[in-house]
Amino acid sequence: MDTIASLFSFITTPVSWVIVQFHTLYGAIFGPNTGWAWGLSIVSLVILIRICLIPLFVKQIKSTRNMQALQPKMKAIQERYKSDKQRQSEEMMKLYKETGTNPLSSCLPILAQSPFFFALYHVLSSIASGKTIGVINESLLDSARQAHIFGAPLASKFTDSPEKVAALGATLTDVRIVTAIMIVMMSASQFYTQRQLMQKNVDLTVKTPYMQQQKMLMYIFPVIFAVMGINFPVGVLVYWLTTNVWTMGQQMYVINQNPTPGSKAQDHYLQRLLKSITTQNEVKSRRKRNVIQAIVAKGSDRNENERRFITGLAKAGLAAQADGTVSKSDTAVAEAEGGAAQRRQQPKRQSKAQRQSASAQQGTDKSPEDADAKPSLQKDAPQDAHPKPAGKPASGSARQQPKSGQRKGQQRPKHPSSKK
Repeated sequence: MDTIASLFSFITTPVSWVIVQFHTLYGAIFGPNTGWAWGLSIVSLVILIRICLIPLFVKQIKSTRNMQALQPKMKAIQERYKSDKQRQSEEMMKLYKETGTNPLSSCLPILAQSPFFFALYHVLSSIASGKTIGVINESLLDSARQAHIFGAPLASKFTDSPEKVAALGATLTDVRIVTAIMIVMMSASQFYTQRQLMQKNVDLTVKTPYMQQQKMLMYIFPVIFAVMGINFPVGVLVYWLTTNVWTMGQQMYVINQNPTPGSKAQDHYLQRLLKSITTQNEVKSRRKRNVIQAIVAKGSDRNENERRFITGLAKAGLAAQADGTVSKSDTAVAEAEGGAAQRRQQPKRQSKAQRQSASAQQGTDKSPEDADAKPSLQKDAPQDAHPKPAGKPASGSARQQPKSGQRKGQQRPKHPSSKK
């Protein structure tokens, strides 16, 4: 870790300068040698860095959503060119270019703050070793070594020896309890942030391997941070815990105000928006008008949440306009009520056995008069011009008489030798 941190030594001077400026401010309030002064200086450094990274965070959100939407197309390309890896890569790059998606955008915030993270680690390691670094001179070094956060020195680690911890004016038990609690909080905040993203802000209609990968990362990342955390100084744990809490809060705001289309968060947001519009009969916020404008522009491509929102407006007598506003519409009410009535009046489809049973029941319910009144479709059988004499007819000489009600066929001619 020290070797990696030394690679970012070029940025240690700016990082140490920012920390010293915040320390001057908080030292005047809490005292220059207190853990509050140095701890809040690190927290303020994190907030300053994350504010500067907000544009990258916005790009991360857009890239993540585009990657989710492109997963079916990417899977089709992989299946189509699975035997030609070069053509597969070319088609993937073409797809990214057409949609304006950059797969690396989702990693930009982490990559951008990594130099600051390792620079802070390098500064705290130097403080623990008693070496001046950047703009931290001897007096500031002594002040930082005296600073304790809940009994743990700012530069101490979970893996430090009792002698090293004692040199910083603390006990190993205090250091391990404080660092263990901070490691658990750091891992828990990381897990909750990823879980919140998977459960609320993912398009549930798109089932892709990308979602499975994100689900795996939800469990892997906290374990990685827990293992690495035992080698972090207390000041670095303060830094990382603060950035995790910032990410969690920032993501909660995005989920509530700008959710992913098709997600549970979008359904909750549109229901709140519907309630607000039906109460005020207008859209006051420009951001809300942009949301409605985007839904109207989709037309038949709206997802289930958006269709439910438009139907709710229609039931309230309102119609969404192309500019994002709403207007009163009696036609929308009639169409909504007519569609609901038509759905209620639609008869329930019967099975084949039920239809056969109903037909048989109708046949048995007919009266004899109705049967007699029905004109017969059968021809009357013609009378025999030569009636047969009484008695038993000769075997095989003639056909048996047909039953009553059956059509009589052509008679077989008698043999000339037969007696009349």
